[in-house]
Amino acid sequence: MNEQEQYQQRSNQVAAIGTGKGFDTLNLRPEVLKSLQEMGYKEMFPIQAAAIPPLLEGKDVLGQAHTGSGKTAAYALPILQRVDPTRRYIQALVVVPTRELALQVTDEFNKASRYLDVRAYPIYGGQAITPQIERLSKKTPQVVVATPGRLIDHIERGTIDLQDVKTVVLDEADRMLDMGFIDDVDYIMRQLPTGTQSALFSATMPAEIIRLTRKYMDKPVEVLIDSDELSVEEIDQRYAMVDERGKFAALVEYIRKNGISSGIVFCSTKIKTQRLAERMQSYGLKAAPIHGDLSQNQREHAMRNFRNGYVELLVATDVAARGIDVPAVSHVINYDVPMDPLTYFHRIGRTARAGKAGKALTLVSSAEYPDFSRIAGMTEVEIRRISDILPEGYHLPHGDSTDATRSQHGQRRFGGERGRRFAGDSSFRSDRESGESSFHRAASGFSFTENVSVGGGGRTFFHSSPSHQFRSRHGPNDTRPRDRGAGPQRRNDYKRNERHPSGAPRSHRNFNRQRRRQ
Repeated sequence: MNEQEQYQQRSNQVAAIGTGKGFDTLNLRPEVLKSLQEMGYKEMFPIQAAAIPPLLEGKDVLGQAHTGSGKTAAYALPILQRVDPTRRYIQALVVVPTRELALQVTDEFNKASRYLDVRAYPIYGGQAITPQIERLSKKTPQVVVATPGRLIDHIERGTIDLQDVKTVVLDEADRMLDMGFIDDVDYIMRQLPTGTQSALFSATMPAEIIRLTRKYMDKPVEVLIDSDELSVEEIDQRYAMVDERGKFAALVEYIRKNGISSGIVFCSTKIKTQRLAERMQSYGLKAAPIHGDLSQNQREHAMRNFRNGYVELLVATDVAARGIDVPAVSHVINYDVPMDPLTYFHRIGRTARAGKAGKALTLVSSAEYPDFSRIAGMTEVEIRRISDILPEGYHLPHGDSTDATRSQHGQRRFGGERGRRFAGDSSFRSDRESGESSFHRAASGFSFTENVSVGGGGRTFFHSSPSHQFRSRHGPNDTRPRDRGAGPQRRNDYKRNERHPSGAPRSHRNFNRQRRRQ
């Protein structure tokens, strides 16, 4: 039996633990039990029943369960039990990947500690660091919930001291230990004192991540719930084959037919998320975008309106949606098929929270079908196909974005909404979640197309369109960057030693630049 099979066998053994058990069976403080009762917590979920006892004993825990199964309470309650309310220093640290998740976890801590003199405080980027420093210095919280980047800023400034931390938790551990975050996690873990209790919780826990966590944990108790089945039975999963040009019409038709009043629409990029939300608003839908380019105030405002019902549809990227926990979400719509199958399960986990039923729809274009097939192959739950997704009598528009295609090597090329090529326009847009770049200049008629110089030794450079060719004094094959202050032809209008019509010497470059810009 290999390593992964052993973990799956253990997960099957603990999957049935805790059903029917109440929190009063745990040795928790009366103040915490009172708060849980007011919050409506009655019976423990399997992840809670299996993880809380070893955490109360001070053991390291590796916890896995699907999104919405109660992971936050599984580590928050043991922390509140072990924290000393009379000590005003940081005793527990929770590291999360996103600002939204930091706010959500902090809120859960403060609700459960309502009758204790214990407070949690969120530390995240996207807002000024000075108010955070003042808050930490005036009244130091016992629990800090932080994103990696801003936490490291405070550590380097000396405004956060981790020498008294007793427990550290890495929430959404599969993302936190991704290659993009491993250096930050290493640095943070090195700042903690020896013997700190460690816990890692995540919706997914691949074998590679399990082996990686051994670096940070001492003989952890494995609590792997539903690791052999990534999906959940409470979610009605369906998909529809739609041309890329017909996705928006299909989306609007599905929303109106089902009367969706609380749903999340996932897109692949930030710019597409913004544009789709604006287009939905123009069709009378109460939609709001949430992505990394929005300020923290804008994101909090969108989430607040979504929770209060003023916004019915949240259009989100995968990164921004981490930590969104709204129990009333009834539908999740994948406008784009994610390339990573695990991302699909994170997405649909936003619905069917805490045992409730939910629905998930994925709009699949022909180019996205191979990615969708891999997703369908990772779950035993049937993903049913629906065919009547487009409005009656709908015809695909002409001259709109084309469907995404694949190259001869099987790689997904940018097409459709992911990267547009308009008829008669050579502009190209490439936008990604990590940062968008654009060469599109439709408004001014200016565009770039990439070419390779035949006689330039294989050097790659950009030519402008013929109407905007530079007349270079260094020759027609010159590829050196030009001074943006000079126009295409004005550079050669005057010789170096001639005077400008204003009477100023030609060598007075700053003056001439200013004149040309007027």
